Amino acid sequence: MTAAHPAPRPVPQRVPRRVPPVLLAGVVVAGMALSAWGARDRTTWFLETVWVLVGLPLVVLIWRRFPLTGLLAGLLTLHALVLAVGGHYTYAEVPAGDWVRDTFGLDRNPYDRLGHLMQGFVPAILVRELLSRTSPLRGSRWLAPLTVCACLAFSAFFELLEWLAAEIGGHGADAFLATQGDVWDTQWDMFCALTGATVSVLVLSKVHDRQLRALEAAQRVP
Repeated sequence: MTAAHPAPRPVPQRVPRRVPPVLLAGVVVAGMALSAWGARDRTTWFLETVWVLVGLPLVVLIWRRFPLTGLLAGLLTLHALVLAVGGHYTYAEVPAGDWVRDTFGLDRNPYDRLGHLMQGFVPAILVRELLSRTSPLRGSRWLAPLTVCACLAFSAFFELLEWLAAEIGGHGADAFLATQGDVWDTQWDMFCALTGATVSVLVLSKVHDRQLRALEAAQRVP
């Protein structure tokens, strides 16, 4: 009789190296401190960075129970820094944006456009991660379009908040709105967010799925 061969052991999922969450949180805290120091307008700074002021403590509180993938944590850190820079200078007066405008002969400082691209690009991975981990949508053909729709809906909600700020603050809200005289600024902002979300889903979904599987494997290890 032929000896039975033992069943092959499953190859454990390799967990990729991650930047320590404490380091990322430290980068955000340092960036926010520098942003607040000498900010051109305190009210505008608060309105532009309130998402970081609320989001960072929330992520820290839930991290043990709901750790994020390295991709999402890194993107959230990058987005926080973009918001911190915009809050410090106001979006229409960021020096790097002035340089781009003058170098390429643009009509306006484009940093606001970058901010709204990020408003779609980063939340797309956030929404995708939440839906993948807390709903039956993982692996569904509806995951991508619903992710993009959620980002566009948030962008539209943000534009409503800007409208409210303009009604309350009048000309005092101009720095927060950063329209720079463009009557189609609201539509451009939503289009940039839509573009950012679409590109994010198309480019990062495979990487994100690998990290989700690795995170799940790591959480199953006793």
